[in-house]
Amino acid sequence: MNWLDRIGSAGLRCLDPERAHDLAIHALRLGLVPLPGPVTSDRLRCRVAGLDLPNPVGLAAGFDKNAVALKPLARAGFGFVEVGAATPRPQPGNPRSRLFRLTEDRAVINRFGFNNDGMAVIGGRLAQRPRDAVIGLNLGAGKDSADRAADYAQVLAHCGPHLDFATVNVSSPNTEKLRDLQGRAALAALLDGVMAERARLPRPIPVFLKIAPDLADAELADIAAVARETGIDGIVATNTTLARDGLHSPQAAQAGGLSGAPLFERSTRVLARLSVLTGGDIPLIGVGGIGSAGDAYEKIRAGASAVQLYSALVYRGLSLAGDIARGLDRLIARDGFANVAEAVGTGRQDWQ
Repeated sequence: MNWLDRIGSAGLRCLDPERAHDLAIHALRLGLVPLPGPVTSDRLRCRVAGLDLPNPVGLAAGFDKNAVALKPLARAGFGFVEVGAATPRPQPGNPRSRLFRLTEDRAVINRFGFNNDGMAVIGGRLAQRPRDAVIGLNLGAGKDSADRAADYAQVLAHCGPHLDFATVNVSSPNTEKLRDLQGRAALAALLDGVMAERARLPRPIPVFLKIAPDLADAELADIAAVARETGIDGIVATNTTLARDGLHSPQAAQAGGLSGAPLFERSTRVLARLSVLTGGDIPLIGVGGIGSAGDAYEKIRAGASAVQLYSALVYRGLSLAGDIARGLDRLIARDGFANVAEAVGTGRQDWQ
């Protein structure tokens, strides 16, 4: 963490969390945040689901919900950036307050509820995106939609021409009954619709599926089977959790999805289990509790071809992305791997 991150993070933590986040985005857009540019090396460069990444450390959806800071984020040291979630129509999300810091636990709880400017506005911003970065969009469903499955295909159809990848988010705990779409029959029908829409894009792009960390083994097996049947390009494991085990913060009882350090073990076990179920045939993106290069490396060794972070930025600042990428480079070299791909899944047995 550089000195500006330390000062900025301390100042922002004195504010309401959502207000602090809005100010951080505004500072990025104004060019007030030092950005390292691309962080890469021969060891870090990797190819995931057809995407050529300068490094495997990505920004998770939710940080830039409305795609307003694409240019600075493309220079922030991430190997890829995911924005959104976007829904067909604009929606305000759940009432405030809806974002909570759990400082004692290095965690965050949110219950945003897919607040966003809608696909028309977000798509217009994506059309002006920098072309020298890998940028994707998290696809969401409207809170009051009569056909939530169709919403995902609709957002992909509208925004897909401006994307490098898209992620189907059926795992947010903050839209009522959304996680019901993770059931085998419902998920297969939803993904069939999305993949049919993907085939109509002028340039077909990889489609990922983002799942919850609170699934039983049988449910994970169903997801792996559906992933194979529908031909999706990767699985993002995982979204936030509803569990509250071992927390110490007075905010721990807040409703919503928990992210940050307490999610690391739960999400990594799901990741490793999926790696076994898919036999390494479907790329996995590891998310949940990553706050250091060591954490990212554990995800990779558990089966992730790439990783994403968000909550740790609240406590460590935006420079964390480059720090993790450079630290990963050192860890890969230490263990004698020529590149990231060679390390993928080598420690998956540690999580069984």
